[in-house]
Amino acid sequence: MRVPQLSIGPLDDSYARLPEHFFSRLDPVPVAKPHLIRLNRRLAAELALDLDAHRDDALAALFSGNVLPEGAEPIAMAYAGHQFGHFVPQLGDGRALLLGEVRDRQSQRRDLQLKGSGRTPFSRGGDGRAALGPMLREYLVSEAMHALGIPSTRALAVVATGETLVRDGIVPGAVLTRVAASHVRVGTFQYFAARNETDAIRQLADYVLNRHFADAGETRDRYQTLLQGVVERQALLVARWMSIGFIHGVMNTDNMAVSGETIDYGPCAFMDAYDPDKVFSSIDRAGRYAYGNQPLAAQWNLARFAETLLPLLDVTPERAVERATEVLNSFLPRYQDHWLALMRRKLGIVDARADDLKLVQSLLAIMHANQADFTLTFRGLGDADTRKLFADAAAYDAWEDQWRSRQNSARQSPEQCEQSMRSVNPAYIPRNHRIEQVIRAAVDQGDFAPFVHLLEALEKPYEAQQRFSAYALPPQPGERVTKTFCGT
Repeated sequence: MRVPQLSIGPLDDSYARLPEHFFSRLDPVPVAKPHLIRLNRRLAAELALDLDAHRDDALAALFSGNVLPEGAEPIAMAYAGHQFGHFVPQLGDGRALLLGEVRDRQSQRRDLQLKGSGRTPFSRGGDGRAALGPMLREYLVSEAMHALGIPSTRALAVVATGETLVRDGIVPGAVLTRVAASHVRVGTFQYFAARNETDAIRQLADYVLNRHFADAGETRDRYQTLLQGVVERQALLVARWMSIGFIHGVMNTDNMAVSGETIDYGPCAFMDAYDPDKVFSSIDRAGRYAYGNQPLAAQWNLARFAETLLPLLDVTPERAVERATEVLNSFLPRYQDHWLALMRRKLGIVDARADDLKLVQSLLAIMHANQADFTLTFRGLGDADTRKLFADAAAYDAWEDQWRSRQNSARQSPEQCEQSMRSVNPAYIPRNHRIEQVIRAAVDQGDFAPFVHLLEALEKPYEAQQRFSAYALPPQPGERVTKTFCGT
């Protein structure tokens, strides 16, 4: 029997109009007792969704998959991917369904996806469900990333299912409603490349061009333009991650969205003490996706993307490789330019000079040697308390003298520098120990008040507020979280 439907406004399904082997059609598996934990009403308004007429029980049914939006034709998308360097030819949405797309108030197409909605043909033996803890983590971190100004998928709602799951123990289940510019991944292209389906790759490339790179037009070089566009967006995205101390954790090719948004928040985390070798993922034992390796990991993923496009870039294989290599070689310089521009802003520097890179690197080296907190250091540069973060205060003092001299040479007032720095150096990030406290309260005690309170702090990360001051503090030794786990 078909899942009943509820009207929330116009819904489209452009991806579902692609050939049938791009996805599988199926409805969500109903849950026992859906309960709405959180609805992102600000995002709902941005998406022009008509939700105000519906009660919480109806919304819980909607965002659990027990009821579908009117006009929805749910699909599980097919994709492949390199996971920690090893290619898996078929992955796909094993616990998620794309409901369709809405046009937001800026006329941009946005996907609505249920995560944790039950088994699909791509579940690979899993139950297709999601645990409450990881869904709360994704809600918090994705919304924090958006507030920090970093392109990201968004969280529209999280619903408790009233069911339990077997993971490391017995845990409550949940469904997250995720919003994205699209859910097309590098791994989506790899799925068809592995099957030598050049026509499908062309159809997918045309879809992505029309949706995300409309300015490419119908030129002969449009597929090279696609590669250039994806490379540029990833260079800026990873530079933003690095500038804020974010570690994705699992940068597999199936976790890289061609739209340039951060996607799939599994064992992600923000650094406390600065360490370029920092790894949070419990399964990344070799440090492949450590903080400092993220730019190279992104370039590796982009090389795999370029390989899928070779048949479209030129009819001559050698020339196709040359064209792809030319674009790929631009990634690291573009990343470096974006990263250094962001770091200058964090230091309150408005002009560019050749020795700025050395100034930034010197600070990071001192932070690493002293295990200084990444966020607190940048937020408090110039404050007396920041000096206390460094065991070797003399090294920090020497660096600060150089920094002050560099700022003065730009002829900005101290007030202008401070205002500029406060706008890019957050007071609040979703620190891992705080997220774990929130999850424990929700999972162990059914208490969602800490989740709501932390979420409120993260909505305005650059605005210091006394009532949220505790969220700015790093963990005490007993609170440190050294590993995080995938929510699969």
